[in-house]
Amino acid sequence: MPASQRQDLQEKLQNLAKKPGCYLFKDKKGKIIYVGKAKSLNPRVRSYFQNGRLEGLKLERLKSKIVDFDTIVTDTEMEALILEMNLIKEYKPRYNINLKDDKSYPYIRVTNERFPRIFPTRKIVRDGSRYFGPYTDVGAMRNLLKSVKRIFPIRSCNYDLTEQAVARKKYKLCLDYYIKKCDGPCEGLVSEDDYKETVEQIIRFINGKNNQVVLELREKMSKLAQSKRYEEAARVRDQIKSIENFQFKQKVVTDELKDRDIVGVAREEKNACGVVLKVRDGKILGRQHFYLDGVEQESFEDVVSSFLKQFYLKADFLPQEIYLPVKIDEFQALQTWLSERREHKVKLIVPQKGQKAKLVKMASKNAMLLLEELELQKQKAKDSVPHNVQALKRDLRLRKAPRRIECFDISNIQGTNAVASMVTFVNGKPKKGDYRKFKITVKDTPDDFAMMAEAVRRRYSGSLVNDLDNPDLILVDGGKGQLSTARQVLKGLNKETQPIAALAKRLDEVFLPSAPEPQNIPKTSSGLKLLQHIRDEAHRFAITYHRTLRKKQTTQSALDTIPGIGPTKRRALVVHFGSVKNIKEAMVDELQMVEGITPALAKKIWETFHFVDANKHSNQ
Repeated sequence: MPASQRQDLQEKLQNLAKKPGCYLFKDKKGKIIYVGKAKSLNPRVRSYFQNGRLEGLKLERLKSKIVDFDTIVTDTEMEALILEMNLIKEYKPRYNINLKDDKSYPYIRVTNERFPRIFPTRKIVRDGSRYFGPYTDVGAMRNLLKSVKRIFPIRSCNYDLTEQAVARKKYKLCLDYYIKKCDGPCEGLVSEDDYKETVEQIIRFINGKNNQVVLELREKMSKLAQSKRYEEAARVRDQIKSIENFQFKQKVVTDELKDRDIVGVAREEKNACGVVLKVRDGKILGRQHFYLDGVEQESFEDVVSSFLKQFYLKADFLPQEIYLPVKIDEFQALQTWLSERREHKVKLIVPQKGQKAKLVKMASKNAMLLLEELELQKQKAKDSVPHNVQALKRDLRLRKAPRRIECFDISNIQGTNAVASMVTFVNGKPKKGDYRKFKITVKDTPDDFAMMAEAVRRRYSGSLVNDLDNPDLILVDGGKGQLSTARQVLKGLNKETQPIAALAKRLDEVFLPSAPEPQNIPKTSSGLKLLQHIRDEAHRFAITYHRTLRKKQTTQSALDTIPGIGPTKRRALVVHFGSVKNIKEAMVDELQMVEGITPALAKKIWETFHFVDANKHSNQ
C-alpha cells in the first residue's frame, strides 16, 4: 500500500466515531469486500488493524486486502443491524456469509389490478403486486397453485378488466365460468369487493391460515342458506370440504394452533445450508432451504445468525415463534427487529427437550441431507466431462481430457504497444478470473516468436505458477513456428511433457509437437470448434488490452507536447489526479491546484485535451 494511502487510512482510524453504525471495507479497486456492524465503530474497526486482535486465515486474507473503508453512523444498534442486512444484500461482499442467489426460484404473484390474477413468476415487478416465496420446492408450489385454482373461483385470463372494458362488455365469458372455476368478472357478474375478498382468502390459504379461511367460509355458507341461496351455499360447502381434504394431507406436528418457523442449519467446510420448516395451525405447511457460502472459519452461531438475518429480510410472512438450533449473540436485537417488522411480538426460542427440540433436530437433519445432496451434485459435475472436451481429447489423441485449457495470443502494430493475452477455459467454458495479460518487454519487436516466448515463460515461471492451476492443454495462436518456440520455453522450465498445440488463423490448421503436418480434424468436430472459440476469445482479450494501451499512450503523448510540461510537472499531475484520464477530465481551476501548474499552463493543458477531442469528432 502506498505511503499516502496508509496515511489516509490512519487519519480515518483516528477520527472514528464512538457510536453505533456499519463499516464497509474496500479493496484497491474500491470494491466493497466486507460489511460489518458495531455498537461502537471506533474500537471495532481499529481492531482489524491491530496485530493479534483478530485471528484466523480468513481474517488475515481480509485484512491484507483492505485499502480503504467507509463508515455509516446510526442512532441505535437496531438501525445498524438493519443497515448491515441491507448492505450485505445489495453488495454481497466476498468476505461476508452470503445467502446464495435465489433469482432462479419462483414466487407466487398476486397482481395489483381491479380483479387480481394469481400465477407463478421468476421476475419481480415493482408495481404494487404482492409476492409470496421464493419457493425452493417448485413441485410443492405448483401443487399449492393447483389447489388454489380447484378450490377458489379466480380468473386465469390476462384481460385488462377496466371499468370501461367491463361496462362495454368488451370481453366474453370463457369456459372457466361455465365449469364454476371463475365468477365472470369480465362481464361484471361479480363485484370488485367480493372478488377481492376471495383473493384475500387465497392469500390466507397460501400462508397456511386454513382454519381461518374455513371459519370465514362457514359463516358465508350460513348466510347464503338463510337467504335461501342454496346453490351458492352448496358451492361454498364444497370449497370447505376441499380445504379440509387439503389439510388432511398435511403432517400434524403439534396441537397448538400457533404459527411457527423451525430453523435448522448444517455446515460443511466452505458451505452451509439453512432450512425453515413452516408450521401453520399445528401442521407443516412446507419447507424452504437456501445455501450459504463464505462460512469457513465462522462460528456455527454466526452462520445461524447470518442465515436468519438474510432469510427474514425478504420473508413475506413472519410467524409468532421461531425455533433456533442455538442461542446467538444478536438474539435480543433480532427478536426486536422481527417484532417491529411483524407489528406483533415474535419470540425466538431455543428448545432444549421434548417435541419442540425434535422439530429443530428434524429441520437440521433436512439441512444436512440437502448439503450432502449439493456436494454429490458438485462431484458429479466435476467428474462429468462435456462432449466438446471429450471430442478434443479424441481429436488430439491426448491421454486425459483437457478440462483446463490456457491459450496465448499476441497483439501489436509494427512492434508498438506489444501485448500478450492468456485466456483460460475450464470444462469448455471461460474462467475469466484466471485470464492474464502481459505487456511485452522484449526490445527486438516486431518478433512474434520472441513475444510468444516471453508470455509463455512469464506464465509458467514466477508467482503465476502458484497463483493458477496447471493446464491440461496449452494452445498457442499460430503455426509450427509459434508451437516450436513455446515448446523450447517449456523445455527450459522442465515442462517438456506438458501437452501443447497450435491453431493457425489462416486455415484453422491444428499443429501438434509429434507431427510435422497439420492434423486432419473434421471441420464439423465440436473439439475443433472449441479450439476456435478459445483462440477467438484470446484474440479479443489481447486486442482489447492493446487498444487500451494505445489510447493511454495517445493521451500521454498529448501531455508531453504541451510546452512547459516536463517530467516533474507531469509526475505531479499524475500523482494529484491519479491517472491521465482524470487529468483530461479536470477543469482549469482544478488543474492549477497542482504544485507548479500556473493558471496559464492549466489553461494550455485543458485546451490541448479538448482541442484533441474536438478534432477527433470533426474527423469522424
